[in-house]
Amino acid sequence: MIIDSSSVKKVIENKILIVDDHPFIIEGYKNAITRYSPGEYDFSITQAKDCESAYHIITDPNIQAFDIAFLDISMPAYEEKNIFSGEDLAKLILEYMPNCRIILLTMYTELLKIKTIIKTINPNGLVIKNDLTFDELLFAFDKVIKNEKYYSQSVQKMLNQSEHDAIEIDQFDEQILFHISKGTKTAEMTQYIPISLSAIERRKLNLKELLKLQDGSDIDLVREAKNKGLLF
Repeated sequence: MIIDSSSVKKVIENKILIVDDHPFIIEGYKNAITRYSPGEYDFSITQAKDCESAYHIITDPNIQAFDIAFLDISMPAYEEKNIFSGEDLAKLILEYMPNCRIILLTMYTELLKIKTIIKTINPNGLVIKNDLTFDELLFAFDKVIKNEKYYSQSVQKMLNQSEHDAIEIDQFDEQILFHISKGTKTAEMTQYIPISLSAIERRKLNLKELLKLQDGSDIDLVREAKNKGLLF
């Protein structure tokens, strides 16, 4: 019997990276991925448990570029390389593997945090973990593998909120928060930010009011700014 090779459907190979510090979650992702169109796709899955192990995989010159990466946002950091989260890993992937499609998974439900992730990373997929079910994961994977965007229901709901619900700050506020986080004294910030000392002090007070920290310290301000996605 002669088989016409032109009629044989070619299996598409995809390299997948999964980074999460919970082994049972990784197994759940793998289970969903391997059940996706098994006759059409062949998946090679690499996994990492934290920022450090993921860093070494992503930067290894012998590793072939991944097609899709699943990244948990909150994971043990790799401080030596300034990799503190899945967002930092996403930026690293975009540097080393610019064609890799990224799916970020997070517990964050703050509108500003979500908007910041989209602005800085522009992931192909963004899923709130509370939305995550087996079917949801398969649906997200299906969208992303077809080069479509996928935001889970909670993400879409937050993005549809009216603009007055969101906190907005400008570049000077961002620079002030950055220098506070680095321990720069207020009086020294004029060396780095092109506004007056009185303007910097006024902006600090406004930021504390904005984040409902009127009586809070600079440490409180930095912590809350990070929680809201204003500072990384």
